[in-house]
Amino acid sequence: MKPLTEQEIRAAFVNCTKGEAKRLPVPRDLADRPWEDLDYLGWNDPQSPGRAYLVTEAGGRVSALALRRPTAGTGQARRSMCRICMTGHDGGVSLMVAPKAGKAGQQGNSVGVYMCDDLSCSLYVRGMKESGPGARLHETLTLEEKVGRTVENLAAFLAKVTA
Repeated sequence: MKPLTEQEIRAAFVNCTKGEAKRLPVPRDLADRPWEDLDYLGWNDPQSPGRAYLVTEAGGRVSALALRRPTAGTGQARRSMCRICMTGHDGGVSLMVAPKAGKAGQQGNSVGVYMCDDLSCSLYVRGMKESGPGARLHETLTLEEKVGRTVENLAAFLAKVTA
């Protein structure tokens, strides 16, 4: 992913108002992010545990999503799999819900996907971050194919939000 500025990120949100995009917290360490290893930039809102955000490049344009997530775990943590990067976690996957873009979102429609809590799919796929023993199932895919699958899964979720 190419490095992005705060202004580019704020302008890319497709499922919130310009005012909301202007007020949401953008990471201050953008210059320190491992952009060459990211398929998308994702972060959790430090002031509101129920909010998260992600920015991706799809079809030659940058798009950003505002997400809602559960704020407190209920019950026991169980092994779950992220549907974006296919990494297993013990309690480290949440249903990330995005309001749909446009009129559908204004009417309250949303879509969701089970995703890594820390939004670090790119780093899990590349082996730069571990989620514990047995987190990654043995696959015969190359790293490039795994990265491609992650990008495709994210693009499919983005397409549902913008449809």
